[in-house]
Amino acid sequence: MGGFFGVAAKEDCVFDLFFGTDYHSHLGTRRAGMAVYSRESGYNRAIHNIENAPFRTKFDKDVNEMSGNLGIGCISDYEPQPLMVRSHHGTYAISTVGKINNTDAILKELFARGHSHFLEMSGGDINATELVAAIVNQKDNLVEGIQYAQEIIDGSMTILIMTPKGIYAARDRLGRTPVAVGKKEGAYCVSFESFAYLNLGYVEERELGPGEIVVVTPEGVRTLVNPGKEMKICTFLWVYYGYPSSSYEGISVEKMRYHCGALLAERDDVKPDIVAGVPDSGTAHAIGYANRSGIPFSRPFIKYTPTWPRSFMPTIQTQRNLIAKMKLIPVHDLIQGKSLLLIDDSIVRGTQLRETTEFLYQSGAREVHIRPACPPLLYGCKYLNFSRSSSEMDLITRRVLKEMEDEGRKIDLKNYVDPDTPEYNEMVQRICRQLNFTSLRFHRLDDMIKSVGIDREKLCTYCWDGRE
Repeated sequence: MGGFFGVAAKEDCVFDLFFGTDYHSHLGTRRAGMAVYSRESGYNRAIHNIENAPFRTKFDKDVNEMSGNLGIGCISDYEPQPLMVRSHHGTYAISTVGKINNTDAILKELFARGHSHFLEMSGGDINATELVAAIVNQKDNLVEGIQYAQEIIDGSMTILIMTPKGIYAARDRLGRTPVAVGKKEGAYCVSFESFAYLNLGYVEERELGPGEIVVVTPEGVRTLVNPGKEMKICTFLWVYYGYPSSSYEGISVEKMRYHCGALLAERDDVKPDIVAGVPDSGTAHAIGYANRSGIPFSRPFIKYTPTWPRSFMPTIQTQRNLIAKMKLIPVHDLIQGKSLLLIDDSIVRGTQLRETTEFLYQSGAREVHIRPACPPLLYGCKYLNFSRSSSEMDLITRRVLKEMEDEGRKIDLKNYVDPDTPEYNEMVQRICRQLNFTSLRFHRLDDMIKSVGIDREKLCTYCWDGRE
């Protein structure tokens, strides 16, 4: 996914920038960067690999050497950023969060207009942030350039551009990712996560609307392009990616997860001994379930966080599976002979949850009932890099449906979206048997939308139902 933080202050902003960016470490695992500007010394920037050490460790030295009253920072799941760009707009720093599906078409158009080259990253891919900068530079001013980028990009794109005059912040055209604004005396900030500035003395100002473009200065936030009326914010932000203390569109992540668990409990008929959440993102869902059902909440295993927090996961899937298992430490007295109901945020590949279930059986569990906090994932996300899956066949649902197709069945995905169809129920039962659960029941899409409390037309639910 990726996250960002920007500050415009009358005094030095590096302390706020450092900690505000660090508060986004749960959103990315590969790269992080900070860029600052001061009237006396100009631009300064640092980018580091954060795959094997936390953000604070990697940037501790840089913080002591940087100074400036304007700054942007980012946590990135893939490309190095922020980038420093010199163009007819002058010199600026740029950071982005989003996904570009039509890179080749855009490259072809830019080359036809005379753009000479792009630097390839180690995997042969083009840095998406560099591509956005090239698009922005096609226009006479930054605002028109940002609008043009959001217009031609298939996917999503939220953009921060820092110039000597201030920070331009542009939320994705359909608001798939959030931009929150905070303020305190002498400073304003923009942030992906709304909680990231609270401990730095800022108070909530507002959230940008879909497609809104503002310029942030130490004196305030001025709207340059008004927000659009249509919004498709990613629902998975509440289910999994968002930090518990954050909120989007005024809806608390933690509160939404309690609602999820409560609605799961209302439709359930099993009577386990205890309810537990897969740490950490399943915990609030499980508390909501336990509170509504009256079944005790417990922690039959504990995640070892001192050296394996959520963001530190290798990019190679086999290593991720091993480390996911290594992080969980059993509490045998809470497992032995017990019937457990376990809530996870979702089932993607199913590999880690199957290993977790086997781990519980080996630790003495009598039953393991699984309740994902969202519906079955049937489509790979086209709008955000929220999954490392390179193919929809990585999804456990699609593998099961392929097996059914190989048996001679005709598969129409629409029949597997509706939880009231026999086709859906067969898919769920096959997943249950394949992953060796005692029982499996997914959160219903209508209940999940109710858990958020926002008009369905303003939520992106593509990965569950294919609705664009």
